[in-house]
Amino acid sequence: LIPLLAILTGITEFGRAMYYYNAIAKGARDAVRLMSTQTPADPDYGTLTNAATCTAVYGNASCTGQPLVPGLTTAMVSLCDPASCPASHASVATGTGVINLVTVTVGGPNNPYVFQSMAPFAPALFGITSFSFGAINATMRQII
Repeated sequence: LIPLLAILTGITEFGRAMYYYNAIAKGARDAVRLMSTQTPADPDYGTLTNAATCTAVYGNASCTGQPLVPGLTTAMVSLCDPASCPASHASVATGTGVINLVTVTVGGPNNPYVFQSMAPFAPALFGITSFSFGAINATMRQII
């Protein structure tokens, strides 16, 4: 019975970790989609970057409600656009011309999202209580 319970707990925690990763990835995609609709030259672009950060964390542009996953904060979100990363995101050559890119990154080496296990006996069975997700990126073409 104990081995079966340990396997069931492991499967459940793995599924929960995948759910959290997927929620963070969807938040990053929604944020980059929002950022791709305007250029850095637009007068309200600063407001848009704040809204994109909120969208990545809360799922809405006003930073209200609960984060998409527990422990996710706006400090874990970084934005890279033609203005802030001109070497890699401005006037990128393609086969049909040039485009601008915008990237939203959640987590990463400096501020990763740490998944905490809910199983109280996980440390004794598996030797881990938490692990960090790698950087979760979403990149899209920005209008020129």
